[in-house]
Amino acid sequence: MQQDIHFPVYLKYKNGRSYFKIISAFEFEQIQVIGAKCIFSKTTANQFPEKIFITDLLQNTFNNVEVIKENEFKNLLQTD
Repeated sequence: MQQDIHFPVYLKYKNGRSYFKIISAFEFEQIQVIGAKCIFSKTTANQFPEKIFITDLLQNTFNNVEVIKENEFKNLLQTD
């Protein structure tokens, strides 16, 4: 993982169904959009697969995420 990342980093899946606030290399918040409902969760990466998931998001390993602005993430929190 690159050392020059400035957290938090805001990302979303290109399909618009999941939004992420990457707080650190070991912690993230996620909003899942299911129909008209938004489900919020917070994850601390304690296990290796969770750590790899964060790395994959930050590096866009599968070319499935795009960078968003902080307010796009926050606006979803306020809609539910």
